[in-house]
Amino acid sequence: MERRAFVKSSLQAMGTVAVSGSLWKEASIQQNPIPKWRGFNLLDFFSPDPDNARPATSEEYLKWMADWGFDFVRIPMAYPSYIKFDRSKPIRTKDVRKIDKKAVEKVDNLVEMANRHGLHASLNLHRAPGFCVNAGFHEPYNLWEDEEAMDDFCYHWKFWAKRYKGLSRDQISFDLLNEPCVREDMNDQHSRRGPIPGAKYREMVLRAEKVIPKANPDHLIVADGNNVGRDVIPEITDLDVAQSCRGYNPGIISHYKAPWVFKEEQMDSLPTPKWPGQVGDQYLSREMLEEMYAPWIELTKKGVGVHCGECGCWNKTPHDVFLAWFDDVLDVLTSNGIGFALWEFRGSFGLIDSGREDVDYEDWYGHKLDRKLLTLLQKYA
Repeated sequence: MERRAFVKSSLQAMGTVAVSGSLWKEASIQQNPIPKWRGFNLLDFFSPDPDNARPATSEEYLKWMADWGFDFVRIPMAYPSYIKFDRSKPIRTKDVRKIDKKAVEKVDNLVEMANRHGLHASLNLHRAPGFCVNAGFHEPYNLWEDEEAMDDFCYHWKFWAKRYKGLSRDQISFDLLNEPCVREDMNDQHSRRGPIPGAKYREMVLRAEKVIPKANPDHLIVADGNNVGRDVIPEITDLDVAQSCRGYNPGIISHYKAPWVFKEEQMDSLPTPKWPGQVGDQYLSREMLEEMYAPWIELTKKGVGVHCGECGCWNKTPHDVFLAWFDDVLDVLTSNGIGFALWEFRGSFGLIDSGREDVDYEDWYGHKLDRKLLTLLQKYA
């Protein structure tokens, strides 16, 4: 609370200065109390099944990131990827705390490599005990309804906080839960979703706040926006917890023809993306982005840290449309002091080996580099 009071008083003092043009831009950049980190999501531990994991991030990749001017990696993890249980059967609640030492050492290695190259590492539970925004794994309970699930959620964060108690706020942060939401059917990827009741969200954050600082009081805690990362969480703005927004709006641009978003029968009727312009029943423009991010920008003015933990575009959107839209997204964010992390470094949303059919790739040490995307990212790095 002392830190928040200091930020607030500083902003009040800044209010006496003329804030127009470049002076306003500089003032807005100073308002966000966390660094404007820029980088990538690394999906080494994204799958709940290690046998289906992405290829491990090499140290060479991290060196490229640093050389290109980036300073941040987010590591979304599925908790089943680092515990021991009989994978031929559904996981049981009694298995959830059986942490696998060898699997954890792989996480250690990635964090250590990132820090060695000057990259901040943000650990995220993409799949936590009892909840994931994605289908594909049967949970034995519900994080929002079962006390045992919440206890296990806190157990995992206590473990990671103690594991990295010697790392500083500059080296690591803890992003509690990826894209919280209420889903009609946890096993249906296309089920409708809505926001977590604010009181429940606050309870989850408070519970985590009790265990993480015991290992290191200076560890930074991050909470993803409510309603699949879209919405500011007003119920926790009094806490020393940063919030994470998303760079996926509108979905017809960022997730055009993505099968986990649109049903097969919808694909042929989807309107062709363009930016700016009329797409279906809405006109897409920079103004809609400014309106969408206004609550997040206002949050930084209240002394709450904001970062965009995920952003980017699947590889079916025309490349020129993607770049035009993404330029506006990144400009709105970074001109207001908010950093970003592309989903992902390598893969269908990524900078290399994205599988796009309309890109003149550059050969980069055996990989296909999207040079135009890199140039755009570096513009804001």
